[in-house]
Amino acid sequence: MTLTIFLFIAIIIAGIQTTIPFLVNRSIIFGVTIPENYLRNETLLSYKKKYSLFVSVFSLILLTSYLLWALFQPVTQEQIVLIGTFLEFAIILFSFALYFYFHGKTMRLKKINHWTENLKNIKVADLSARAHDEMLPWQVYLLPMIITVGVMIYTTIQYDLLPQQIPTHWGVNGEPDAFTEKTMLSVLLLPLTLLIMQLMFLGLHVGTKKSGIKVNSESTEVSRQRQLTLRKYSSWFMFFISMLLTMLISYFQLQTIHPTIFSATAMFLVPLGFLVLILVSAIVFAVKVGLSDKKTAPQIQEKIVDSNEDSYWKGGLFYFNKNDPSIFVEKRFGIGWTINFANPLGYLIVFLPLIAIILFTFLAK
Repeated sequence: MTLTIFLFIAIIIAGIQTTIPFLVNRSIIFGVTIPENYLRNETLLSYKKKYSLFVSVFSLILLTSYLLWALFQPVTQEQIVLIGTFLEFAIILFSFALYFYFHGKTMRLKKINHWTENLKNIKVADLSARAHDEMLPWQVYLLPMIITVGVMIYTTIQYDLLPQQIPTHWGVNGEPDAFTEKTMLSVLLLPLTLLIMQLMFLGLHVGTKKSGIKVNSESTEVSRQRQLTLRKYSSWFMFFISMLLTMLISYFQLQTIHPTIFSATAMFLVPLGFLVLILVSAIVFAVKVGLSDKKTAPQIQEKIVDSNEDSYWKGGLFYFNKNDPSIFVEKRFGIGWTINFANPLGYLIVFLPLIAIILFTFLAK
């Protein structure tokens, strides 16, 4: 079953990495802004196809080798987990190496062909877009927090029932495999970590909602639709992940307090179900957003080009723009959001909770 889980995860990762060039913003190719009139350039299309072909072939070789190794060699579960994790990272690293290769080739192609010469740079501000914004209200993110606070209160009340050794980590089979001595901090560490993560999700939602809706001046309506779709589904996706994490960690906490409340089968199936739901929701999110600007042909504005922000993107992945008040902006490679690294609020929202989790974990030992 462990082999099946890791193969399933690796296949999903390989599928997403293979299709990324066809799901990102239509006017961005390998992190480079391309004028609408050149999006169907044969060379650019060949770059996309080659990237997808190389990633898919590489992934197929790795997955096949991993499967044959696990089936025909005497291997332990720990070895399957270790090699499976390495395999997943190998696919991601290989895809990023290919991305940087084609990013450089796309930059050179754009420069050599002078695609932006004799075109007027225009930046569009769509003041009406927010009226159609369907992001969830921030208050819904309080629901999982209320559940977590309830679990923390219940844990405190049941403190005497807890064992002297508190689980701090669970393996792929749902069984605890790491423990620490019982203290008030150690018994509350799991829900406290969850609460910090929920606060981070709330911060990500608020920061995203306050960020600008970037509209392409060459294809205003199509790009506007993508931005609204991204905002809507990312808010639902983050809330869904927050609720799933709340249910999973609350389940583990209750299992610690009442070891016999759930069967051994449930201890295996619940984490597995959590993993499947996470991966399926990620696929749905990627497809919904990725195809939102591909369904309708844009009405291209002639003799103009969207304001070129390539200089603000380092390697097409990291956004630094002090003049942009947005905390988060749409990724140029991948589906979702990335930080405006020139805005310190992004660091606080993302890294402060992570530091707090590490600190509490250290103190609980």
